Amino acid sequence: MMFRIERDVLAEAVAWTARSLPARPSVPVLAGMRLEVTEKGQLKLSGFDYEVSAEVTLEPQSGEAGVVLVSGKLLAEITRALPAQPVDFVVEGAKAVVTCGSARFTLLTMPVEDYPSLPTMPPAAGRVGSDVFASAVGQVAVAAGKDDTLPMLTGVRMEIEGDTVTLAATDRYRLAVRELKWQPGQPDFSAVAMIPGKTLADAAKALGSTGAEVEVAMSSVGGTGEGMIGFSSAGRRTTTRLLDPEFPKYRSLLPTEFSARAELSTSSFVEAVKRVALVAERNTPVRLAFRDGEVVLEAGSGDEAQAVEVLPVDFEGDDINIAFNHQFLLEGLGAIDSDVARLQMTTSTKPAILTGGKHADKEGVPDYRYLIMPIRLSS
Repeated sequence: MMFRIERDVLAEAVAWTARSLPARPSVPVLAGMRLEVTEKGQLKLSGFDYEVSAEVTLEPQSGEAGVVLVSGKLLAEITRALPAQPVDFVVEGAKAVVTCGSARFTLLTMPVEDYPSLPTMPPAAGRVGSDVFASAVGQVAVAAGKDDTLPMLTGVRMEIEGDTVTLAATDRYRLAVRELKWQPGQPDFSAVAMIPGKTLADAAKALGSTGAEVEVAMSSVGGTGEGMIGFSSAGRRTTTRLLDPEFPKYRSLLPTEFSARAELSTSSFVEAVKRVALVAERNTPVRLAFRDGEVVLEAGSGDEAQAVEVLPVDFEGDDINIAFNHQFLLEGLGAIDSDVARLQMTTSTKPAILTGGKHADKEGVPDYRYLIMPIRLSS
Protein backbone atom coordinates (compact mmCIF):
# COMPACT_ATOMS: atom_id res chain seq x y z
CA MET A 1 0.00 0.00 0.00
CA MET A 2 1.18 3.52 -0.76
CA PHE A 3 -0.13 6.97 -1.60
CA ARG A 4 1.04 10.53 -2.24
CA ILE A 5 -1.01 13.54 -1.16
CA GLU A 6 -0.62 17.22 -0.29
CA ARG A 7 0.43 17.80 3.31
CA ASP A 8 -2.37 20.26 4.22
CA VAL A 9 -5.08 17.98 2.85
CA LEU A 10 -3.74 14.98 4.76
CA ALA A 11 -3.09 16.87 8.00
CA GLU A 12 -6.62 18.29 8.10
CA ALA A 13 -8.21 14.91 7.39
CA VAL A 14 -6.06 13.10 9.95
CA ALA A 15 -6.80 15.73 12.62
CA TRP A 16 -10.54 15.48 11.96
CA THR A 17 -10.54 11.69 12.13
CA ALA A 18 -8.33 11.60 15.22
CA ARG A 19 -10.89 13.62 17.19
CA SER A 20 -13.12 10.54 17.31
CA LEU A 21 -10.43 8.33 18.82
CA PRO A 22 -10.79 7.46 22.54
CA ALA A 23 -8.31 9.00 24.96
CA ARG A 24 -8.21 5.76 26.97
CA PRO A 25 -9.14 2.93 24.58
CA SER A 26 -10.54 -0.27 26.09
CA VAL A 27 -8.37 -2.30 23.66
CA PRO A 28 -5.16 -1.05 22.00
CA VAL A 29 -6.42 -1.25 18.39
CA LEU A 30 -9.13 1.35 19.09
CA ALA A 31 -6.33 3.93 19.37
CA GLY A 32 -5.52 3.19 15.74
CA MET A 33 -6.53 5.03 12.59
CA ARG A 34 -7.40 2.90 9.60
CA LEU A 35 -6.03 4.07 6.26
CA GLU A 36 -7.24 2.40 3.09
CA VAL A 37 -6.48 3.05 -0.55
CA THR A 38 -9.39 1.55 -2.49
CA GLU A 39 -9.28 -0.12 -5.88
CA LYS A 40 -10.72 3.12 -7.29
CA GLY A 41 -7.73 5.04 -5.95
CA GLN A 42 -9.55 6.85 -3.13
CA LEU A 43 -7.93 7.27 0.28
CA LYS A 44 -10.19 6.60 3.27
CA LEU A 45 -9.20 7.47 6.85
CA SER A 46 -11.41 6.17 9.63
CA GLY A 47 -11.68 5.77 13.39
CA PHE A 48 -14.21 3.95 15.57
CA ASP A 49 -14.55 3.25 19.30
CA TYR A 50 -17.87 1.33 19.18
CA GLU A 51 -19.72 4.54 20.06
CA VAL A 52 -18.55 7.18 17.57
CA SER A 53 -17.20 6.63 14.08
CA ALA A 54 -15.55 9.07 11.71
CA GLU A 55 -14.47 8.62 8.10
CA VAL A 56 -13.10 11.00 5.49
CA THR A 57 -12.57 10.23 1.81
CA LEU A 58 -9.77 11.93 -0.13
CA GLU A 59 -8.43 11.88 -3.68
CA PRO A 60 -4.65 11.33 -3.48
CA GLN A 61 -2.31 12.23 -6.31
CA SER A 62 -1.37 8.56 -6.67
CA GLY A 63 -1.77 5.34 -4.73
CA GLU A 64 -1.69 1.55 -4.58
CA ALA A 65 -4.57 -0.32 -2.95
CA GLY A 66 -4.16 -1.63 0.57
CA VAL A 67 -5.13 -1.21 4.23
CA VAL A 68 -3.07 -0.32 7.29
CA LEU A 69 -3.70 0.59 10.93
CA VAL A 70 -1.39 3.01 12.76
CA SER A 71 -1.55 5.09 15.94
CA GLY A 72 -4.04 7.86 15.20
CA LYS A 73 -2.77 10.40 17.72
CA LEU A 74 0.84 9.93 16.64
CA LEU A 75 -0.06 10.25 12.96
CA ALA A 76 -1.97 13.45 13.74
CA GLU A 77 1.03 14.94 15.55
CA ILE A 78 3.37 13.96 12.71
CA THR A 79 1.24 15.30 9.86
CA ARG A 80 0.68 18.56 11.72
CA ALA A 81 4.45 19.06 12.02
CA LEU A 82 5.39 18.17 8.44
CA PRO A 83 6.69 20.84 6.02
CA ALA A 84 4.37 22.16 3.31
CA GLN A 85 5.33 19.60 0.66
CA PRO A 86 3.72 16.47 -0.78
CA VAL A 87 3.58 13.52 1.63
CA ASP A 88 4.51 9.96 0.62
CA PHE A 89 3.06 7.16 2.74
CA VAL A 90 4.40 3.64 2.13
CA VAL A 91 3.79 0.40 4.01
CA GLU A 92 6.92 -1.73 4.31
CA GLY A 93 6.21 -5.01 6.06
CA ALA A 94 5.12 -4.30 9.63
CA LYS A 95 6.01 -0.62 9.38
CA ALA A 96 4.61 2.46 7.68
CA VAL A 97 7.01 5.12 6.40
CA VAL A 98 5.93 8.76 6.10
CA THR A 99 8.20 10.97 4.00
CA CYS A 100 7.81 14.68 3.40
CA GLY A 101 10.66 16.81 2.11
CA SER A 102 13.69 16.01 4.25
CA ALA A 103 11.56 14.55 7.09
CA ARG A 104 11.09 10.79 7.43
CA PHE A 105 9.06 8.96 10.07
CA THR A 106 8.64 5.23 10.63
CA LEU A 107 5.52 4.01 12.44
CA LEU A 108 4.72 0.53 13.70
CA THR A 109 1.53 -0.88 12.26
CA MET A 110 -1.23 -2.50 14.30
CA PRO A 111 -3.21 -5.68 13.44
CA VAL A 112 -5.86 -4.33 11.07
CA GLU A 113 -7.77 -7.61 11.20
CA ASP A 114 -8.58 -6.90 14.88
CA TYR A 115 -10.10 -3.51 14.09
CA PRO A 116 -13.92 -3.29 14.21
CA SER A 117 -15.88 -2.59 11.03
CA LEU A 118 -17.40 0.87 10.82
CA PRO A 119 -21.18 0.96 11.23
CA THR A 120 -23.32 1.37 8.14
CA MET A 121 -24.74 4.86 7.69
CA PRO A 122 -28.43 4.96 8.75
CA PRO A 123 -31.13 5.94 6.22
CA ALA A 124 -30.99 9.57 5.11
CA ALA A 125 -33.60 11.79 6.78
CA GLY A 126 -32.91 15.25 5.34
CA ARG A 127 -30.42 18.01 4.66
CA VAL A 128 -29.43 21.34 6.20
CA GLY A 129 -26.90 24.04 5.35
CA SER A 130 -23.58 23.36 7.04
CA ASP A 131 -23.23 26.91 8.37
CA VAL A 132 -26.76 26.92 9.82
CA PHE A 133 -26.18 23.49 11.34
CA ALA A 134 -22.87 24.48 12.94
CA SER A 135 -24.28 27.73 14.33
CA ALA A 136 -27.41 26.11 15.78
CA VAL A 137 -25.57 23.23 17.43
CA GLY A 138 -22.97 25.59 18.89
CA GLN A 139 -25.69 27.76 20.40
CA VAL A 140 -27.37 24.81 22.11
CA ALA A 141 -24.48 22.51 23.04
CA VAL A 142 -23.07 25.20 25.34
CA ALA A 143 -25.87 24.38 27.81
CA ALA A 144 -25.38 20.61 27.76
CA GLY A 145 -24.24 19.06 31.03
CA LYS A 146 -20.72 17.74 31.59
CA ASP A 147 -21.61 15.34 34.43
CA ASP A 148 -21.55 11.77 33.07
CA THR A 149 -23.49 10.54 36.11
CA LEU A 150 -26.52 12.29 34.60
CA PRO A 151 -26.25 11.08 30.99
CA MET A 152 -29.61 12.49 29.86
CA LEU A 153 -28.32 16.00 30.64
CA THR A 154 -25.12 15.52 28.61
CA GLY A 155 -27.04 15.24 25.37
CA VAL A 156 -28.75 17.54 22.89
CA ARG A 157 -32.36 16.70 22.18
CA MET A 158 -33.29 16.90 18.51
CA GLU A 159 -36.99 17.11 17.66
CA ILE A 160 -38.04 17.04 14.02
CA GLU A 161 -41.50 17.91 12.77
CA GLY A 162 -41.70 18.34 9.01
CA ASP A 163 -39.36 21.13 7.93
CA THR A 164 -38.62 22.34 11.49
CA VAL A 165 -35.82 21.07 13.72
CA THR A 166 -35.75 22.01 17.42
CA LEU A 167 -32.54 21.52 19.40
CA ALA A 168 -32.52 21.72 23.20
CA ALA A 169 -29.98 21.14 25.98
CA THR A 170 -29.86 21.81 29.71
CA ASP A 171 -27.59 21.19 32.68
CA ARG A 172 -30.33 22.22 35.19
CA TYR A 173 -28.89 25.73 35.61
CA ARG A 174 -29.54 26.97 32.07
CA LEU A 175 -31.49 25.81 29.05
CA ALA A 176 -30.78 26.56 25.40
CA VAL A 177 -33.38 26.07 22.67
CA ARG A 178 -32.88 26.71 18.94
CA GLU A 179 -35.31 26.23 16.07
CA LEU A 180 -34.16 26.02 12.45
CA LYS A 181 -35.49 25.02 9.07
CA TRP A 182 -34.18 22.08 7.08
CA GLN A 183 -35.07 20.01 4.02
CA PRO A 184 -36.66 16.72 5.14
CA GLY A 185 -36.61 13.71 2.86
CA GLN A 186 -40.35 13.36 3.48
CA PRO A 187 -42.64 16.35 4.18
CA ASP A 188 -44.30 14.68 7.19
CA PHE A 189 -41.07 13.35 8.71
CA SER A 190 -41.18 13.26 12.53
CA ALA A 191 -38.50 12.07 14.94
CA VAL A 192 -36.94 12.59 18.36
CA ALA A 193 -33.32 11.77 19.21
CA MET A 194 -30.94 12.39 22.11
CA ILE A 195 -27.44 12.94 20.77
CA PRO A 196 -24.28 13.06 22.93
CA GLY A 197 -23.58 16.79 23.23
CA LYS A 198 -19.81 16.76 22.79
CA THR A 199 -19.98 14.41 19.79
CA LEU A 200 -22.63 16.56 18.12
CA ALA A 201 -20.69 19.77 18.79
CA ASP A 202 -17.48 18.32 17.36
CA ALA A 203 -19.26 16.99 14.27
CA ALA A 204 -21.10 20.25 13.61
CA LYS A 205 -17.95 22.33 14.00
CA ALA A 206 -15.98 20.10 11.63
CA LEU A 207 -18.70 19.78 9.01
CA GLY A 208 -19.60 23.46 9.26
CA SER A 209 -16.38 24.39 7.49
CA THR A 210 -17.11 22.31 4.39
CA GLY A 211 -19.36 24.92 2.76
CA ALA A 212 -21.69 22.13 1.60
CA GLU A 213 -24.98 20.83 2.94
CA VAL A 214 -24.98 18.36 5.81
CA GLU A 215 -26.99 15.19 5.30
CA VAL A 216 -28.60 13.88 8.48
CA ALA A 217 -29.24 10.13 8.70
CA MET A 218 -31.22 8.51 11.51
CA SER A 219 -32.36 5.07 12.66
CA SER A 220 -34.57 3.87 15.53
CA VAL A 221 -35.26 7.43 16.61
CA GLY A 222 -37.43 8.10 19.62
CA GLY A 223 -37.29 4.45 20.61
CA THR A 224 -35.18 2.52 23.09
CA GLY A 225 -32.02 4.58 22.78
CA GLU A 226 -30.33 1.85 20.70
CA GLY A 227 -30.57 3.93 17.55
CA MET A 228 -27.90 5.78 15.63
CA ILE A 229 -27.53 9.13 13.94
CA GLY A 230 -25.09 10.08 11.23
CA PHE A 231 -23.91 13.30 9.60
CA SER A 232 -22.08 13.58 6.30
CA SER A 233 -20.80 16.40 4.12
CA ALA A 234 -18.13 16.86 1.43
CA GLY A 235 -16.55 13.42 1.81
CA ARG A 236 -16.74 13.35 5.61
CA ARG A 237 -19.11 11.23 7.64
CA THR A 238 -19.56 10.55 11.34
CA THR A 239 -21.98 8.39 13.30
CA THR A 240 -22.81 8.06 16.98
CA ARG A 241 -25.09 5.96 19.11
CA LEU A 242 -28.07 7.77 20.58
CA LEU A 243 -28.69 8.28 24.27
CA ASP A 244 -31.88 7.31 26.05
CA PRO A 245 -34.54 9.75 24.80
CA GLU A 246 -35.65 10.72 28.32
CA PHE A 247 -35.38 14.51 28.75
CA PRO A 248 -37.03 17.18 30.96
CA LYS A 249 -40.26 18.72 29.66
CA TYR A 250 -38.38 21.87 28.82
CA ARG A 251 -41.10 23.83 27.04
CA SER A 252 -42.99 24.27 30.32
CA LEU A 253 -39.86 25.86 31.82
CA LEU A 254 -39.77 28.71 29.30
CA PRO A 255 -41.60 31.74 30.73
CA THR A 256 -43.92 33.63 28.38
CA GLU A 257 -44.68 36.69 30.52
CA PHE A 258 -42.15 39.11 31.96
CA SER A 259 -42.16 42.17 34.20
CA ALA A 260 -38.98 43.71 32.77
CA ARG A 261 -37.06 43.84 29.49
CA ALA A 262 -33.54 45.16 28.97
CA GLU A 263 -31.67 45.64 25.70
CA LEU A 264 -28.02 46.65 25.45
CA SER A 265 -24.95 46.22 23.30
CA THR A 266 -23.81 42.59 23.43
CA SER A 267 -20.11 43.41 23.14
CA SER A 268 -20.26 46.09 25.84
CA PHE A 269 -22.20 43.75 28.12
CA VAL A 270 -19.67 40.94 27.59
CA GLU A 271 -16.68 43.16 28.30
CA ALA A 272 -18.29 44.64 31.41
CA VAL A 273 -19.19 41.22 32.82
CA LYS A 274 -15.65 39.98 32.18
CA ARG A 275 -14.15 42.96 33.99
CA VAL A 276 -16.47 42.83 36.98
CA ALA A 277 -16.10 39.04 37.23
CA LEU A 278 -12.36 39.41 37.84
CA VAL A 279 -13.10 39.86 41.53
CA ALA A 280 -15.83 37.21 41.68
CA GLU A 281 -14.88 34.02 43.44
CA ARG A 282 -15.66 30.77 41.63
CA ASN A 283 -19.15 30.33 43.08
CA THR A 284 -20.10 33.95 43.68
CA PRO A 285 -22.40 35.75 41.24
CA VAL A 286 -22.27 38.94 39.26
CA ARG A 287 -25.10 41.18 40.46
CA LEU A 288 -27.11 43.29 38.03
CA ALA A 289 -29.33 46.20 39.08
CA PHE A 290 -31.60 47.34 36.23
CA ARG A 291 -33.44 50.63 36.28
CA ASP A 292 -34.49 53.20 33.71
CA GLY A 293 -31.58 54.00 31.42
CA GLU A 294 -28.81 52.00 33.10
CA VAL A 295 -27.66 48.73 34.62
CA VAL A 296 -25.17 48.57 37.48
CA LEU A 297 -22.92 45.50 37.48
CA GLU A 298 -21.25 44.49 40.76
CA ALA A 299 -19.16 41.64 42.11
CA GLY A 300 -17.35 41.03 45.39
CA SER A 301 -18.51 42.17 48.78
CA GLY A 302 -17.50 42.89 52.34
CA ASP A 303 -13.80 42.41 53.01
CA GLU A 304 -13.14 41.02 49.53
CA ALA A 305 -12.13 42.85 46.37
CA GLN A 306 -15.03 44.63 44.73
CA ALA A 307 -15.90 45.86 41.24
CA VAL A 308 -18.66 48.11 39.92
CA GLU A 309 -19.49 49.20 36.38
CA VAL A 310 -22.45 51.07 34.88
CA LEU A 311 -23.76 50.55 31.34
CA PRO A 312 -26.51 52.36 29.42
CA VAL A 313 -29.53 50.19 28.72
CA ASP A 314 -32.87 50.38 26.94
CA PHE A 315 -35.07 49.25 29.84
CA GLU A 316 -38.81 48.76 30.26
CA GLY A 317 -40.69 47.49 33.29
CA ASP A 318 -40.18 47.24 37.03
CA ASP A 319 -36.74 47.92 38.51
CA ILE A 320 -35.04 44.63 39.31
CA ASN A 321 -31.93 43.35 41.09
CA ILE A 322 -30.81 39.96 39.82
CA ALA A 323 -27.63 37.86 39.97
CA PHE A 324 -26.15 35.21 37.70
CA ASN A 325 -23.22 32.84 37.49
CA HIS A 326 -20.93 34.98 35.36
CA GLN A 327 -19.63 32.08 33.25
CA PHE A 328 -23.15 30.96 32.35
CA LEU A 329 -24.08 34.53 31.50
CA LEU A 330 -21.01 34.98 29.29
CA GLU A 331 -21.63 31.71 27.47
CA GLY A 332 -25.19 32.76 26.76
CA LEU A 333 -24.08 36.16 25.46
CA GLY A 334 -21.53 34.44 23.25
CA ALA A 335 -24.22 32.22 21.76
CA ILE A 336 -26.95 34.72 20.83
CA ASP A 337 -25.31 35.85 17.58
CA SER A 338 -26.59 39.41 17.77
CA ASP A 339 -25.18 42.89 18.29
CA VAL A 340 -28.01 43.54 20.74
CA ALA A 341 -28.69 41.37 23.80
CA ARG A 342 -32.24 41.22 25.14
CA LEU A 343 -32.73 40.04 28.72
CA GLN A 344 -36.31 39.41 29.86
CA MET A 345 -36.97 38.95 33.57
CA THR A 346 -39.86 38.38 35.97
CA THR A 347 -38.39 38.46 39.50
CA SER A 348 -34.94 38.09 41.01
CA THR A 349 -35.59 34.41 41.74
CA LYS A 350 -37.28 33.25 38.55
CA PRO A 351 -35.60 32.23 35.29
CA ALA A 352 -34.60 34.96 32.84
CA ILE A 353 -34.54 34.60 29.07
CA LEU A 354 -31.61 35.87 27.02
CA THR A 355 -32.10 36.33 23.27
CA GLY A 356 -30.67 38.31 20.41
CA GLY A 357 -32.54 41.58 19.99
CA LYS A 358 -32.44 41.45 16.19
CA HIS A 359 -34.10 38.04 15.83
CA ALA A 360 -37.65 38.92 16.87
CA ASP A 361 -39.87 41.86 17.60
CA LYS A 362 -41.34 42.35 21.05
CA GLU A 363 -44.27 40.04 20.29
CA GLY A 364 -42.46 37.40 18.24
CA VAL A 365 -40.70 34.26 19.40
CA PRO A 366 -36.95 34.29 18.55
CA ASP A 367 -35.37 31.25 16.99
CA TYR A 368 -32.88 31.04 19.87
CA ARG A 369 -33.64 31.30 23.58
CA TYR A 370 -31.21 30.90 26.45
CA LEU A 371 -32.85 30.44 29.84
CA ILE A 372 -30.61 31.15 32.81
CA MET A 373 -31.44 30.55 36.46
CA PRO A 374 -30.59 33.45 38.77
CA ILE A 375 -28.62 33.00 41.97
CA ARG A 376 -30.59 33.98 45.04
CA LEU A 377 -29.21 37.14 46.63
CA SER A 378 -28.72 37.12 50.39
CA SER A 379 -30.80 39.80 52.06
